[in-house]
Order: sequence, then structure tokens, then C-alpha cells
Amino acid sequence: MENMKDWIKAGKIAAQALDYGCSLVKENASLLEVTEKVEEKIEKFGGKCAFPAQFSINDIAAHYTAFVEDKIIFKKGDLVKVDIGVHVNGAIGDNARTVDLGDNIKMIDASLEALNEAIKLVKEGTKLRDIGKVIEKTIISKKLKPVKNLSGHLIERYTEHAGFNVPNFDNIDETELEEGMVIAIEPFATNGIGMIFDGKKSSIYAVVSENSVRDQITRDVLKFIKEEYQTLPFCKRQLIRHFPEFKINFALRNLVRYDVIKEYTHLPEKEKGLVSQAEHTVLVEKKGCKILTNAE
Repeated sequence: MENMKDWIKAGKIAAQALDYGCSLVKENASLLEVTEKVEEKIEKFGGKCAFPAQFSINDIAAHYTAFVEDKIIFKKGDLVKVDIGVHVNGAIGDNARTVDLGDNIKMIDASLEALNEAIKLVKEGTKLRDIGKVIEKTIISKKLKPVKNLSGHLIERYTEHAGFNVPNFDNIDETELEEGMVIAIEPFATNGIGMIFDGKKSSIYAVVSENSVRDQITRDVLKFIKEEYQTLPFCKRQLIRHFPEFKINFALRNLVRYDVIKEYTHLPEKEKGLVSQAEHTVLVEKKGCKILTNAE
């Protein structure tokens, strides 16, 4: 098992940033201002963003980060998934919580209870399907549905999704957890049909190949991306802190065209059902697990 110092620090910062972010989600607050405050706080705590801070509202399950001039204001009735990832030397803490600005406590309880029940199962030898089974059972008991095509994941340094998925239903995967693995467990509950699809472009990107580019502007931007983010996701809004917008637009178009980077999409629920999320990053141990994303 590798030294856990970075993982523990990343998890603690992620938890503190999540608490902070959730406290800012209020009626009439600006999504852009809240997002930037959270990302600034992560830096102040001594971490870096493992991915752009995400605030996905109502039927958008995931992948919404503020655009450069985002005009969204949180409003009464919103159900907001706050998903925060932090890394320290590539060791990642990934956690999420749902903030209710309406009357959706039942939905929040479903994803949170499913997470807590799943964590009780985690230890060396636990099968992935059994984690999915308890998540599914818990959410269905609340007369809601798990989102089946979203999942938790194995985490490794500088790799948010490092191999297998941790399912939110019994997917018949007999893979067993091993001591020393770091995994994210993230149940999503919905009053829709339990499936998401690729929606609008998110302005969140990640490097996916070593394909070469010729022009100097694109090469300069790519050099910065690789040094600052490596293979971790980033967004246009973050790059504009370091380059003029016209250079960013030019470089991103070229990098997408040459398949150097990919752009993520928003992930809305197929029937526009409301979606809640709860997530922790945990370390698998022989007889249980350690929750790394704890603020204390």
C-alpha cells in the first residue's frame, strides 16, 4: 500500500470545500460566483481541483460547471448536486452532496442512505455487484430509482476513473475489492426512469491523446494544460485566468479537432426527473474501509 499522506490530505480538503460550497448554495446566489469561491478555497486550503467544481441543478445529474459568463442564479425549488474533487500530488478526494432549495428531502435521503449502506459493505473481498445491489435496494425502498448508467469508480493518482466502475445496481460484476484500493461510491437517485444521456457541451475537457499540434498558440496552451492538469479534467473558465479568451478558443478548437482533448457533456435524466447524489472516497481495508473525504 502506498503512502497515504497525500490521499488523506486531498480527502480532507475536498470535504472542507464541499461543506463550504454547500453553504453558499442559496436562493438568488450566482452559480458562477459560488463556483469560483469554491475553487479559490481549494487553493487556499493547499489543494488543486481534480476537476472543475460542479453544481448540477434539478434534472442535470452531473458535469455542470459554470461557463465563463454564466448567468444562472439558484432559485427556490432547485435541487443542486455539489460535486467537488481535490488532488494533492495527483492523489484525489472526490465527494458530493445534494442541497435542497425546495421540498425534496426524500430524494436527498435516498442517495445519502444508499451511500451509507454501501460503505458498510466495503472491505477486502466485497464484490462490486453487492455494492450495487444494496444501493439499488435502498433507493427503490424510497420509491425512487437509481441512475443505472452513472457509477462510482476506482481512483488512482492523476486518474479519476482508473478502471472498474462501482455500480448503482446489481450489474452481475463479480470483481472483488482489494486492500489498498481507493474508490469513489456515488449513488444517484431519481424520480425519473433512472437513465441519463449526453446533453449539451459542458466546456469541461481532458487530455486523451499525445497527438501533435503545429501552431504555436495551441502548443503553448497545451503545454500549460499538461503541466497544470495532466490527464485531469479542466474547463475553459479556468484557462482564461492564464490566457486571453481568443487564444483559448482557438487552441481548444484545434485540440478537439485533432483529438488531443475531449469535451464532456452535461448529463440530464432521460425523463427530466429530479436527481440527487451523495458521494465519498474510501480506502479499502481488510475488514472495512476508511472514509477519506471527512472534514475532520
